[in-house]
Amino acid sequence: MRHLLALVATLAASLGTNLVARPANAQDTGSADAGRTKAGVCAACHGADGNSVNPEWPSLAGQHADYIVSQLTAYREGRRQNALMSPQAMVLSDEDMHDLAAWFSSQPLSPKEADPALVNRGRQLYTGGDADRGIAACIACHGPQGRGNPLSGYPSIAGQHAAYSAAQLRLYASGERQGANAMMRNIAGNMTEDDIKAVTSFIQGLR
Repeated sequence: MRHLLALVATLAASLGTNLVARPANAQDTGSADAGRTKAGVCAACHGADGNSVNPEWPSLAGQHADYIVSQLTAYREGRRQNALMSPQAMVLSDEDMHDLAAWFSSQPLSPKEADPALVNRGRQLYTGGDADRGIAACIACHGPQGRGNPLSGYPSIAGQHAAYSAAQLRLYASGERQGANAMMRNIAGNMTEDDIKAVTSFIQGLR
């Protein structure tokens, strides 16, 4: 157990030191009212209130505003690629991003359920990882309830669609999604498909 905790602490520290510094304006300074108006085009995929009905597309409700801004900026600058999101982000101003982030972050996330058959394995990976295979516990960065840490740039993942989370882990594992650090790529690269399905199901059920 001590070995596992030491590994988790080391990985978490490494993840933190590899984060790209947030720009000075990446703060929750937007207008939620303005964001609600601007979110009309976003609603087709993410839902009017940020609760996506399609599990392939992420729910944005309750996500940290700074994280939403950082990801929109990454799409706009080409550091993150997606056939649907990249063109949308290209036309957004900084003000638009902050307004959208203020709106979606202020909305309550609709609760979801985990697959009972996967809960035990998912919980084990989320809370304890697998030191022998180089899989750090998700709890180290995303917290016991999956709410992340906005000051450190760790997103909230609680209640996210398992299908979307699993797709992101696969992108990290393949190297297609780079992110701001190598830690997620290394962790995902050590996970089996069964690991991915179990932990993302568990995350989907977090509230």
